[in-house]
Amino acid sequence: MYQGNKKYTNGEITVFWYPKKCIHATHCYRELIEVFNPGRRPWVNMNGASTREIIRVVKLCPTKALDYEYNNKDAQKGQSRDLSVADKTVSEARIMKDGPLLLKGDFRIIDHEGKEIRHTGTTSLCRCGASKDLPFCDGTHNKTGYKSD
Repeated sequence: MYQGNKKYTNGEITVFWYPKKCIHATHCYRELIEVFNPGRRPWVNMNGASTREIIRVVKLCPTKALDYEYNNKDAQKGQSRDLSVADKTVSEARIMKDGPLLLKGDFRIIDHEGKEIRHTGTTSLCRCGASKDLPFCDGTHNKTGYKSD
């Protein structure tokens, strides 16, 4: 683990934030500003919503820059992990306003030569063209002021 990682708890779960993985897709604060507010310090308020709602939003993170675990492992066994579409076999393509194209589901990404470049359940594809990791989003759209149509 590298320095700069953060963890936040409400007693029931702990949410982990790995800033080097974050591409600022903005799911967290667009979905749940009461908990994830980048204008506040600390930016995560674990008392801002229910545990179930926090878990739902953490699961939307396309890069796993946000993750969680139950503090009591026995309590976790009694909880359904099926809290969002991300856990089901439904595939989804979501266009983020002024951000990447998020793909979720069971799929492969094939390059122009027919080679598989990623097999994943979740990924973000760049729409602004400025990423240093094309075709994947690296968060550069936040620095360039990219605006989608």
